[in-house]
Amino acid sequence: MYIFKTVNDLQNFIALKRNEGKQIGFVPTMGALHQGHLSLLKVANQQTQISVCSIFVNPKQFDEAEDFDKYPRTTTQDIQLLEENNCTVLFLPTVAEVFPPAIEQDLVQYDFGYLAKPMEGAYRKGHFDGMAKVVKRLLDIVLPDKLFMGQKDYQQFTIVRRLIEITNLQTQLVVCPILREADGLAMSSRNVRLLTDERIRAAEISQTLKWLKLQRNQLTLNDAITKAKTKLNTITGMSLEYLEVVNGRTLTPITNWTNTDAIVACVAVRLGAVRLIDNMIL
Repeated sequence: MYIFKTVNDLQNFIALKRNEGKQIGFVPTMGALHQGHLSLLKVANQQTQISVCSIFVNPKQFDEAEDFDKYPRTTTQDIQLLEENNCTVLFLPTVAEVFPPAIEQDLVQYDFGYLAKPMEGAYRKGHFDGMAKVVKRLLDIVLPDKLFMGQKDYQQFTIVRRLIEITNLQTQLVVCPILREADGLAMSSRNVRLLTDERIRAAEISQTLKWLKLQRNQLTLNDAITKAKTKLNTITGMSLEYLEVVNGRTLTPITNWTNTDAIVACVAVRLGAVRLIDNMIL
């Protein structure tokens, strides 16, 4: 595996491989890698000849300084995992390399309309603006043929898809399924911060989403959502931020099971000191 820390070195390597007719696959991460990230790398290796993974903890998308400071950083372990899983290139830049002054002053603030307003947009002010800026910057650096993202950040990949449309990038977005632990908890870098008893209770998030999915022919959608919220709110130490059932394409709320053929339940909770998100296609 090649490791590049500068844009120039990475781009020279990619240009060489592209001249050889190789397709470039890109998996952007913030490190603290787990099997969910590695599943994206696996698909990238299946669909393209050169897999590029980036590790960059982007300060622009953290609305809470404490969350940025506590975000797990496990670079040595991450490198080993990437090597073991046949990653071609690791891009490991500094903040100054990704956002030098000349780039910083020209960053564009994109208008994603309603897509950026509900759910994460309401609870994490400025998050999607920072996320979009770094994704656009990384895509400009790598210029991948395919971008691989996970379904767990449903609203995020919906916005990235719109970003690609707005900016006319010639990159195909490939969304891969959520990977879950044996008890159903969606894999996340933040899971390692859960205390032992919190980790056990965290499984209730996916179990509640599964229960919600089974109510299609049992309850009205509004009644099912109300009961699901109650289930989560009664879990010790858990604070529900939102549970919304939305149109999977527009993210607008829906009020009954027959409104659309794309129905997604999205949830965010705080469990102790950790914020967790999940979703399920209903």
